Parts: sequence; structure tokens; C-alpha cells
Amino acid sequence: MEIILKKEVQNLGSKDDLVTVKQGYARNYLIPQGYAVIASESAKKMMAENIRQRAHKEAKLKAEAEQVAKKLNDIKVVIGAKTSSAGKIFGSVNNIQLAEKIAEQGVDIERKNITIPKEGVKEVGTHTAKVKLHREVVIDFEFEVVSE
Repeated sequence: MEIILKKEVQNLGSKDDLVTVKQGYARNYLIPQGYAVIASESAKKMMAENIRQRAHKEAKLKAEAEQVAKKLNDIKVVIGAKTSSAGKIFGSVNNIQLAEKIAEQGVDIERKNITIPKEGVKEVGTHTAKVKLHREVVIDFEFEVVSE
């Protein structure tokens, strides 16, 4: 079933994307929650007009995201964690801690836009996280975990 997204849905698409999903997912979740509408001909025409009107705004947002990406590349983040004598962290470092440390450096990023590798950060050392600043601007951000 083709639908048009009204809001960004994680792992599915961004606003005004035309996506194909299973009928039950669309009718039982996306449409009642207000995340999508059925992709009729009139809805597709409205979507095209909205995209045309929003094109220059998107360019401005992308430019701002690229400026933030340049700032992030200049930032060095060090996170302290309690560790064992072998260098293993008690617990793990998560995206909330990383977002707080980046905010201390003067750049505000929502924690949901930071993706730490699935295996997690459980050892002292340098690690990489993906930071999504815009749907077209995703950077690899290096941070260091040290023992407290």
C-alpha cells in the first residue's frame, strides 16, 4: 500500500516521502496515529506542491547542518566512566551521555539523532558514533572513553 508520510518515521522515511508498506501497518498504526495518509492522486499532487514550496527551506537547513558538522569535527569529547582494572566499563556509555558532553562543548544535538554501535561502548578507548544532523548530512563522530 502506498502512503505519504506526514511526519518522520524512524527506519521508514521522512516527511512527504512516498513509501510502500504493508496494508495492516498503514491502516492500523500509521494513519490513525497521524503519521501518514493514503497516497491518492490528489494527495500526490498536494505533496508535489509542498515539496516545491519547501525546496529552498531545505537547502537552508542542510547548509546549517553542514555548519554544525564542521563544528562537530573540531570538537574533542572525552567521557569518564568507572572501569575495572582490565579496562572494562561498569555498564556502558550511551547516547544520552554523549549528547550531554557535546552540549557542554556548545553544540546541541538531540540524543535520538546519535547512534552508537549495536555492540555498545563497554571498553576504554576511542569509539565512533553516527550523528544525523539532516536526512542528507550524517557524520561519523569520534569520542574517547577514559577511566575515572
